[in-house]
Amino acid sequence: MATVSKKTTTLVICINLCAAALIIGLSVATAVRHSHKYDELILDMARTRDLDPRLISALIWKESRYDPQAVGKAGEIGLMQVMGPAASEWASAEKIASFDLNDLYDPRTNLLAGTWYLAKAIEDWKEKKDPVPYALAQYNAGRSRVLKWDKALAESEKKVTFIEGIAFPGTKKYVEDIMGKYQ
Repeated sequence: MATVSKKTTTLVICINLCAAALIIGLSVATAVRHSHKYDELILDMARTRDLDPRLISALIWKESRYDPQAVGKAGEIGLMQVMGPAASEWASAEKIASFDLNDLYDPRTNLLAGTWYLAKAIEDWKEKKDPVPYALAQYNAGRSRVLKWDKALAESEKKVTFIEGIAFPGTKKYVEDIMGKYQ
Protein backbone atom coordinates (compact mmCIF):
# COMPACT_ATOMS: atom_id res chain seq x y z
CA MET A 1 0.00 0.00 0.00
CA ALA A 2 1.45 3.34 -1.04
CA THR A 3 1.55 6.10 1.51
CA VAL A 4 0.78 9.70 0.73
CA SER A 5 3.14 12.25 2.15
CA LYS A 6 1.96 15.05 4.36
CA LYS A 7 3.24 17.50 1.72
CA THR A 8 1.10 15.89 -1.00
CA THR A 9 -2.00 15.87 1.23
CA THR A 10 -1.50 19.56 2.05
CA LEU A 11 -1.07 20.37 -1.67
CA VAL A 12 -4.30 18.51 -2.59
CA ILE A 13 -6.21 20.34 0.16
CA CYS A 14 -4.85 23.71 -1.02
CA ILE A 15 -5.81 22.96 -4.64
CA ASN A 16 -9.34 21.96 -3.57
CA LEU A 17 -9.73 25.09 -1.43
CA CYS A 18 -8.54 27.30 -4.30
CA ALA A 19 -10.97 25.60 -6.70
CA ALA A 20 -13.84 26.07 -4.22
CA ALA A 21 -12.93 29.75 -3.74
CA LEU A 22 -12.82 30.26 -7.51
CA ILE A 23 -16.24 28.63 -7.99
CA ILE A 24 -17.77 30.70 -5.18
CA GLY A 25 -16.16 33.87 -6.53
CA LEU A 26 -17.51 33.27 -10.02
CA SER A 27 -20.98 32.55 -8.62
CA VAL A 28 -20.99 35.77 -6.60
CA ALA A 29 -19.66 37.78 -9.56
CA THR A 30 -22.42 36.38 -11.79
CA ALA A 31 -25.12 37.19 -9.22
CA VAL A 32 -23.78 40.71 -8.71
CA ARG A 33 -23.51 41.32 -12.44
CA HIS A 34 -27.06 40.04 -12.95
CA SER A 35 -28.61 42.19 -10.25
CA HIS A 36 -26.83 45.29 -11.54
CA LYS A 37 -27.61 44.72 -15.22
CA TYR A 38 -30.47 47.22 -15.06
CA ASP A 39 -28.81 49.85 -12.84
CA GLU A 40 -28.68 52.54 -15.56
CA LEU A 41 -32.29 51.96 -16.48
CA ILE A 42 -33.34 52.01 -12.81
CA LEU A 43 -31.46 55.28 -12.25
CA ASP A 44 -33.11 56.78 -15.32
CA MET A 45 -36.59 55.76 -14.11
CA ALA A 46 -35.81 57.01 -10.60
CA ARG A 47 -34.94 60.45 -11.99
CA THR A 48 -37.97 60.45 -14.28
CA ARG A 49 -40.43 59.53 -11.50
CA ASP A 50 -38.62 61.18 -8.55
CA LEU A 51 -38.22 57.82 -6.79
CA ASP A 52 -35.34 56.36 -4.82
CA PRO A 53 -33.51 53.92 -7.12
CA ARG A 54 -32.93 51.63 -4.11
CA LEU A 55 -36.70 51.32 -3.69
CA ILE A 56 -37.17 50.43 -7.35
CA SER A 57 -34.35 47.89 -7.13
CA ALA A 58 -35.78 46.33 -3.94
CA LEU A 59 -39.20 46.03 -5.57
CA ILE A 60 -37.72 44.41 -8.69
CA TRP A 61 -35.74 42.00 -6.51
CA LYS A 62 -38.92 40.94 -4.70
CA GLU A 63 -41.15 40.82 -7.76
CA SER A 64 -38.96 39.05 -10.33
CA ARG A 65 -35.40 38.63 -9.04
CA TYR A 66 -34.43 40.77 -12.07
CA ASP A 67 -35.95 38.39 -14.63
CA PRO A 68 -37.53 40.44 -17.45
CA GLN A 69 -39.36 37.33 -18.70
CA ALA A 70 -40.98 36.54 -15.33
CA VAL A 71 -44.72 35.87 -15.34
CA GLY A 72 -46.68 35.76 -12.08
CA LYS A 73 -49.55 33.49 -11.10
CA ALA A 74 -52.10 36.25 -11.71
CA GLY A 75 -50.58 37.28 -15.06
CA GLU A 76 -48.10 39.87 -13.79
CA ILE A 77 -45.35 40.50 -16.35
CA GLY A 78 -41.67 41.35 -16.36
CA LEU A 79 -39.19 42.94 -13.98
CA MET A 80 -41.75 44.84 -11.91
CA GLN A 81 -44.52 42.26 -12.41
CA VAL A 82 -46.94 44.78 -13.87
CA MET A 83 -50.57 43.71 -14.21
CA GLY A 84 -52.55 44.36 -17.38
CA PRO A 85 -54.99 46.91 -15.87
CA ALA A 86 -52.13 48.93 -14.32
CA ALA A 87 -50.23 48.84 -17.62
CA SER A 88 -53.31 49.96 -19.54
CA GLU A 89 -53.86 52.78 -17.06
CA TRP A 90 -50.23 53.86 -17.55
CA ALA A 91 -50.48 53.66 -21.36
CA SER A 92 -53.67 55.71 -21.31
CA ALA A 93 -52.19 58.34 -18.98
CA GLU A 94 -49.06 58.57 -21.15
CA LYS A 95 -51.16 58.59 -24.36
CA ILE A 96 -49.48 55.50 -25.80
CA ALA A 97 -51.97 54.28 -28.37
CA SER A 98 -49.94 51.36 -29.69
CA PHE A 99 -49.38 49.66 -26.32
CA ASP A 100 -49.62 45.86 -26.20
CA LEU A 101 -49.26 43.74 -23.03
CA ASN A 102 -46.33 41.89 -24.60
CA ASP A 103 -44.45 45.21 -24.51
CA LEU A 104 -44.10 44.62 -20.76
CA TYR A 105 -41.42 42.00 -21.46
CA ASP A 106 -39.19 44.86 -22.59
CA PRO A 107 -37.32 46.04 -19.44
CA ARG A 108 -37.59 49.74 -20.33
CA THR A 109 -41.34 49.59 -20.99
CA ASN A 110 -41.87 47.50 -17.87
CA LEU A 111 -39.98 49.98 -15.72
CA LEU A 112 -41.79 52.92 -17.29
CA ALA A 113 -45.16 51.37 -16.40
CA GLY A 114 -44.11 49.95 -13.03
CA THR A 115 -42.42 53.10 -11.76
CA TRP A 116 -45.36 55.20 -12.96
CA TYR A 117 -47.69 53.01 -10.92
CA LEU A 118 -45.38 53.04 -7.88
CA ALA A 119 -44.98 56.84 -8.01
CA LYS A 120 -48.76 57.18 -8.30
CA ALA A 121 -49.22 54.94 -5.24
CA ILE A 122 -46.71 57.00 -3.24
CA GLU A 123 -48.55 60.16 -4.27
CA ASP A 124 -51.82 58.58 -3.08
CA TRP A 125 -50.32 58.25 0.43
CA LYS A 126 -48.21 61.41 0.56
CA GLU A 127 -50.01 62.68 3.70
CA LYS A 128 -48.62 59.73 5.69
CA LYS A 129 -45.40 60.12 7.65
CA ASP A 130 -43.90 57.30 5.57
CA PRO A 131 -45.97 56.68 2.44
CA VAL A 132 -43.70 53.90 1.11
CA PRO A 133 -45.21 50.94 3.03
CA TYR A 134 -48.70 52.09 2.02
CA ALA A 135 -47.61 52.42 -1.60
CA LEU A 136 -46.00 48.98 -1.60
CA ALA A 137 -49.12 47.42 -0.08
CA GLN A 138 -51.17 49.18 -2.78
CA TYR A 139 -48.78 47.95 -5.49
CA ASN A 140 -49.30 44.40 -4.22
CA ALA A 141 -52.92 44.26 -3.04
CA GLY A 142 -54.69 47.26 -4.54
CA ARG A 143 -55.80 50.65 -3.26
CA SER A 144 -59.19 49.55 -1.91
CA ARG A 145 -57.60 47.02 0.45
CA VAL A 146 -55.04 49.53 1.72
CA LEU A 147 -57.85 52.03 2.37
CA LYS A 148 -59.63 49.38 4.47
CA TRP A 149 -56.48 48.51 6.43
CA ASP A 150 -55.72 52.18 7.03
CA LYS A 151 -59.28 52.82 8.24
CA ALA A 152 -59.19 49.77 10.53
CA LEU A 153 -55.87 50.95 11.94
CA ALA A 154 -57.25 54.44 12.62
CA GLU A 155 -60.30 52.97 14.37
CA SER A 156 -58.29 50.46 16.38
CA GLU A 157 -57.31 51.10 19.96
CA LYS A 158 -54.15 49.08 19.41
CA LYS A 159 -51.01 51.07 18.72
CA VAL A 160 -49.54 49.17 15.80
CA THR A 161 -47.72 50.27 12.68
CA PHE A 162 -49.39 50.17 9.31
CA ILE A 163 -47.34 47.12 8.32
CA GLU A 164 -48.44 45.26 11.46
CA GLY A 165 -52.04 46.08 10.57
CA ILE A 166 -51.94 44.61 7.05
CA ALA A 167 -54.61 41.91 7.06
CA PHE A 168 -53.13 39.74 4.28
CA PRO A 169 -50.09 37.74 5.48
CA GLY A 170 -48.71 37.61 1.92
CA THR A 171 -48.93 41.38 1.47
CA LYS A 172 -47.52 41.97 4.93
CA LYS A 173 -44.49 39.78 4.13
CA TYR A 174 -44.17 41.44 0.70
CA VAL A 175 -43.97 44.90 2.28
CA GLU A 176 -41.62 43.72 5.04
CA ASP A 177 -39.29 42.03 2.53
CA ILE A 178 -39.07 45.07 0.25
CA MET A 179 -38.68 47.51 3.15
CA GLY A 180 -35.91 45.31 4.59
CA LYS A 181 -34.09 45.19 1.26
CA TYR A 182 -34.68 48.91 0.67
CA GLN A 183 -33.34 50.00 4.06
